[in-house]
Amino acid sequence: MNYSEKDKKYIWHPFTQMQEWENDDIVVIDRARGNYLYDVNGKKYFDGVSSLWVTLHGHCHPYINRALRRQLKKLDHSTLLGLSNAPAIELAEKLIALAPRGLARVFYSDAGSTAMEIALKIAYQYWQQDKNKKYKTKQKFLTLSEAYHGDTIGSVSLGGVAMYHAIYKPLLFKTIQIPTPYRHYGHEPDLKTAVAVLEKTLRKHYRELAALVLEPLVQGAAGIYTAPAGYLAAARRLCTKYNVLLICDEVAVGFGRTGTMFACTQEKVAPDILAAAKGLTGGYLPLAATLTTEKIYNNFKGKFESLRTFYHGHTYTGNPLACRAALASLELFRKERTLVKVNKNIALLKEGLKKFTAIPQVKQARQCGMIAALELP
Repeated sequence: MNYSEKDKKYIWHPFTQMQEWENDDIVVIDRARGNYLYDVNGKKYFDGVSSLWVTLHGHCHPYINRALRRQLKKLDHSTLLGLSNAPAIELAEKLIALAPRGLARVFYSDAGSTAMEIALKIAYQYWQQDKNKKYKTKQKFLTLSEAYHGDTIGSVSLGGVAMYHAIYKPLLFKTIQIPTPYRHYGHEPDLKTAVAVLEKTLRKHYRELAALVLEPLVQGAAGIYTAPAGYLAAARRLCTKYNVLLICDEVAVGFGRTGTMFACTQEKVAPDILAAAKGLTGGYLPLAATLTTEKIYNNFKGKFESLRTFYHGHTYTGNPLACRAALASLELFRKERTLVKVNKNIALLKEGLKKFTAIPQVKQARQCGMIAALELP
């Protein structure tokens, strides 16, 4: 039995109709180098999706490989429950230095979904244990239609892509949802109107809203919907005005995808909570981080019997190997001037997209940094 046959016999793939998979020829990857993947038969493939938006510097980068080999000789894993480790501490310090100003604390997990699950639980608990008891009514979340925030029940509740989420509706908690103002085919957003809708909703519901949740600049899974310039900054201003937390899901758009380390910084926005994952380790190991302000962090402090602790955690939280890979990846941004190169490529991509818009079958081209989409019939 070859690898293809064994795969079809034993593995259940994500987001995949397995009946069709079992009847198709499949590609089994054996190795990778730079921008290319190689299957078990030696055939070469260009990794156009960066292995699902995670491989930032190319596969098997020598610098990250060396960093991991050094770490393997020292420490493979140690729990953060009751202990700490050097790579987790170093990475937290680095992330705070790079993140939008005001973010001060890092809570680790292992994927974008869990980072967002943590974000919503922190936001909820923050208001529930505030000294001002009137805030106990702040138990709901304001979301955008077409949003995608992950696959755990909490993150699915925040989402709005029916194809992925409709079947689980009986399991989900209710949110207050407004139509997405992000640009897509047949919908050219008007910033003034979009901001007016957001403010009207916040004005009506702020007493019951814990947070506004959005993907800054781009809604990825929706179909690469792009935000009107200024919407993110307006959302920050209005959340402050109505005392609602702002949660930014940077899982897909962080680490240079939009041309800056974090998408929020393009509109000089500092959210109250930021979720990061995907490219954090340069595509090497599962790792995610949820960043919060010191104000939020302080609201969880107290004596043990106060039960203000954030009772959430993962077995591999702050895994030293994953954190070391992330540190090496972030160091490569500096050493190789990655963002400078990214912005040159953004300009090249913009020029290249113009060629496609001349094709009758292409209804629209959308771009935000290195993220782009062609709308077809």
